[in-house]
Amino acid sequence: MAVPELTRAPRRKAATASTLLFERLPDRLFAPLASTNRHRYWALLCRLHEKRFGPDAPLPPSQGFATRDIVEDIEDELLTQDMWETEDGCSPETPINIRALQVLHRFEEAGWFRIEKFGVEKRITMRPTVNQFLTFLVSFAETGPVFLSGKIRSIDLNTQQVIDGKADGDTLSETAEQARNLLEHVRNTGTHIRDIMEALAQETTTANYVRRFFSDYIEQVFIGDYRELRTKEHPLSRRHQIIRAVEELSSSDAHRTRLINWYEAKRCSGDRNKAISLFEKDIHRLFELNRIDEYLDRLDDEIRRANRRALAYLDYRLRSLRPVDHLVKQAIAAALAGELPALGDPFPAGDTISGDRLAEPRRSIDRAPPSSLRRTRPSDAQIARARIMLRARDARSVTAPKLAEFVVDRLAGAEQVSSDQLDLSTVSDVRAYQALASLGLAMGSDSRRLQLSAKTLAKGFRVRLMDSTESESTHISGRQFSIERRKAPAEKPQ
Repeated sequence: MAVPELTRAPRRKAATASTLLFERLPDRLFAPLASTNRHRYWALLCRLHEKRFGPDAPLPPSQGFATRDIVEDIEDELLTQDMWETEDGCSPETPINIRALQVLHRFEEAGWFRIEKFGVEKRITMRPTVNQFLTFLVSFAETGPVFLSGKIRSIDLNTQQVIDGKADGDTLSETAEQARNLLEHVRNTGTHIRDIMEALAQETTTANYVRRFFSDYIEQVFIGDYRELRTKEHPLSRRHQIIRAVEELSSSDAHRTRLINWYEAKRCSGDRNKAISLFEKDIHRLFELNRIDEYLDRLDDEIRRANRRALAYLDYRLRSLRPVDHLVKQAIAAALAGELPALGDPFPAGDTISGDRLAEPRRSIDRAPPSSLRRTRPSDAQIARARIMLRARDARSVTAPKLAEFVVDRLAGAEQVSSDQLDLSTVSDVRAYQALASLGLAMGSDSRRLQLSAKTLAKGFRVRLMDSTESESTHISGRQFSIERRKAPAEKPQ
């Protein structure tokens, strides 16, 4: 069952994200999070989300929470927080109960809470859209390392279920969303690494630098299974199989028709063109998995650069631990003051320059050559199956040159030929017949746009419908039509 406030379908055809956000959320929702005490307001929202309104909280009452329960939760959180700054005339010296009521009133004005009366008692609830938005913000704030293996495995299984007919367009749409989010994360990780390294460069002590390097960079940013990404055992090696499955969904008429029908019935309210557009959009998002190698290569460069920068910084800090500057200053001061003890020459015993003191030549160390990367080699059966799929897709495709060649061959020098005289012996002939029937419907319609679109495919000929009755044939049935050779316009006399 779809909740109207949570569905992603736009309310108007021309509605976009720029207009839909504040149709679903209150206008002043971000006011507490943009105030002087925004960190403390956010802590209160997180506390209430965890205890009352979040998915892990106990089941709330059907009529909402009592006002005193929410006020007590706010008071408990206020007792653990630092001193609040003065804002809108509210002083931190105000009693805790009054401050809790002020915070509750601020949340109600902003739209985070909704207060309803049941008799003489006031009950507090949270709108479904606001609750969903707060859950999304908490999840975004708690995002940790991402494991690509689980996401790729989910995309592979969902795609296979769609091919087997066990799932429909809802699974395909969710799979496309997962693929887009996966590529978005890999693409943005490089930028995030650069931001973290710039922030680390501002640390003044080595201890803080090392602590932040391992907590902010290694644990939070580094992808959880990054080391295994390019091995054969990692599910990412199955991306080529996913692409082949998506190609089958896109090229197979049975799968294509079934999925477009689902989009038309469930998401587009009978709009066929919009259903086709949504289907093509999801297929394109899945095809984008082909570019994941490009994103991973770019991420490798960013990680190597960050590692070299961190190692150079730590090496410099370790080398500069001794206070050399202070020792030099003390020696200069002692020399100027004449307090140096009587010492001999500073040279050690033995010859200053001798053969045994020369540097030894570098010794080359023979290392074993690195092992080559393991690659997935398709079997002969897989190669043959892929070639058959390409030949079948090429046979089903209809282009303007192929359609013009079919018409010229069937006209055989005549000016006109009817549909019942066409010889259909191959799949390509049947697809050309189907395309000609569609062109006849488009050219006979009253829509100027359909007529112009049909002329782009009909090069040198015209298709006219003969009658409205449907005729049966060996391979396909439909309304009869005739194909006429289009004559070039006569030149105007000068």
